[in-house]
This record gives sequence, structure tokens and C-alpha cells, in this order.
Amino acid sequence: MPSNNKTTLIQRAAKARLGACAPYSQFQVGAALLTRSGEIISGANVESASYGLTCCAERVALFSALTSGRREFVAVAVVARHPGGAMPCGACRQLLAEYAPDALVWVADSDDPGTIREFTVRELLPGAFVTFEPGKE
Repeated sequence: MPSNNKTTLIQRAAKARLGACAPYSQFQVGAALLTRSGEIISGANVESASYGLTCCAERVALFSALTSGRREFVAVAVVARHPGGAMPCGACRQLLAEYAPDALVWVADSDDPGTIREFTVRELLPGAFVTFEPGKE
């Protein structure tokens, strides 16, 4: 993956972060997904007073991409103001394992977007539960 794609995706995630709705935690997160065809779909976290209804930036971007017909993802960038960048939560890791299992995950701190940590989805969730067969136990 060319480094310019990495930088561009981090920049798009940083821009998406500015649209976060985080009135309770003030913890703004942005994400950007890169499709195999080169499209970028971004998202930001949206909080609810009922915390369980809050949705992470990664899931907002992924849901937007999926519901508009995109299915092949090569990378996702996540940007937040957090030393080393904020890592995807367990729910986001699960959905990435299902819908973007071969994607690279790039994480950066919004205060230091040039320092980018890289992971694979499989590294973040080894042994992911990705299939379900009713009646089989």
C-alpha cells in the first residue's frame, strides 16, 4: 500500500473526526475506509445519553459503506486525540473481521497524525467469530 494512501486516509479520518457528536465524553473519533476501487467513506462517532446506543466512528463508516453497496475494503484509518491513537473497540474489531478481514488498520493521534501505527484486522481479533450455522453446535 503506497504511503500516500495511508496519509490521505489518515487525513480523511482526521477531517471526519471534526463531525463527531460526542457531547458526553468530548472524545471525538474519525474513521475512513478505503475501498478496493479507491473510494473513501468516512464516519465519526455519535454518542447517546444511553451509552449503549453510542456508535463508534469505525462502525459509522462501515455501515455507510455497506448500505451503499460497497463490499471490498483494503484499509481503515482511525484518528482521535489519544497518545498513539485510539484502537478500535471489540465491537468494531468484530465487524471489521466480518466485512473487511483483509484490511489494514491505521491508527493515529490527531495531535501527531504523521505517526501512524499499522495492524491487520486479523492481528486485532485473532480467531474471530465470522460464521454462523444454525443447528450446528
